[in-house]
Amino acid sequence: MDNSGKEKEAMALVAEADKKMKSSQSFFGAMFGGSSKTEEACDMYVRAANMYKMAKNWCDFQPFLTCNVFFLAAGNAFSQAAHLHLQMQSKHDAATNFIDAGNAFKKADPQEAINCLNRAIEIYTDMGRFTIAAKHHITIAEIYETEMVDIDKAIAHYEQAADYYKGEESTSSANKCLLKVATYAAQLEQYPKAIEIYEQVGTHAMDSTLLKYSAKDHFFKAALCHFCVDMLNAKLAVQKYEEMFPAFSDSRECKLLKKLLDAYEEQNVEAYTDSVKEFDTISRLDQWLTTMLLRIKKTIQDDESDLR
Repeated sequence: MDNSGKEKEAMALVAEADKKMKSSQSFFGAMFGGSSKTEEACDMYVRAANMYKMAKNWCDFQPFLTCNVFFLAAGNAFSQAAHLHLQMQSKHDAATNFIDAGNAFKKADPQEAINCLNRAIEIYTDMGRFTIAAKHHITIAEIYETEMVDIDKAIAHYEQAADYYKGEESTSSANKCLLKVATYAAQLEQYPKAIEIYEQVGTHAMDSTLLKYSAKDHFFKAALCHFCVDMLNAKLAVQKYEEMFPAFSDSRECKLLKKLLDAYEEQNVEAYTDSVKEFDTISRLDQWLTTMLLRIKKTIQDDESDLR
């Protein structure tokens, strides 16, 4: 179906909604059905936004800038509806429209998307709906990750989401957010922060029948963060994790850590590299693990060169 005509319908609806709003704000308009005109205008803005979304589907075959126009127009229309709902004290509907606006703005204007989502979060927290607010903090964090590339702000929103989830006793959801924080904290060399989170989540996992298997991964990552700071710290951490969680001793991750510690003590780069390669043939290393292991390897090489 050709949805290109939807743009014209949407523009006509926005023009009609603007007209209704102007008339409702006049002296006579306010006296005779001002609130009903506001409701009608609100409905028109939402319909127009959805028309723009349909036109956006058609624009997938058009130049990128053409698509952006539809994203912006849909976002603006949803935002207009949200502000009208606030005027009418319809907080829930306003929040819904701010979320719709945020989703529309995501690709075309990420900062405006964040502004709209923050407005929705303010409404939801005011209503005591912290689980929904947490979900939208995650969305903002993802925008900062992918569109704005501002990791510090992404971390802040993941942390806020985790706090809200904790307050609602949604520990599993909170931990997912915290693990994102730990991933980025370690990448930014904020190792103590990452270690605290990995140990906290690992301890929670080892006490759960369903999550027990994942505990070794969290302790493994915590130990690598320790290793990036100091080899002795890493050695003591591995011993602590084995005492806390005996199953960790038999894991491939723990065995690798011990081999790496031995290679480090011997300043043997070749043994270190071979141990990592052996592990990688069975359990593929992701980008984060590869980065941490390379950082540790570099410290061995640097120590070697210092001795020469």
